[in-house]
Amino acid sequence: MSIASDLIRGHTETIILARLSQKDSYGYEINKAIQERTGGRFELKEATLYSAFRRLEEAGMIASYWGDEATGARRRYYSITKLGRAALAQNLDDWAEAKALIDSLIEEGRL
Repeated sequence: MSIASDLIRGHTETIILARLSQKDSYGYEINKAIQERTGGRFELKEATLYSAFRRLEEAGMIASYWGDEATGARRRYYSITKLGRAALAQNLDDWAEAKALIDSLIEEGRL
């Protein structure tokens, strides 16, 4: 599974932007969604997740704010910005192009 993890890890920021394009969220909720979508085969380490949040926020692709939970600890929520949506669209286009190119290069192995 390490090869798949290595491939996914290079797309951490795109995965986060894709999740945030659906709704504002916080770290634990995003990581839980990733685990559920992958059937428990992949999860982001906390340090990786929060480093990506910091990079995305510094680049202006996401913004953060504190939630106003009445019970429990306050959560820091993240929302995607207009710049983040544009970056996500470009990343998705790049992914589709890279996937098509790789598929064409390895398709012979399936014959």
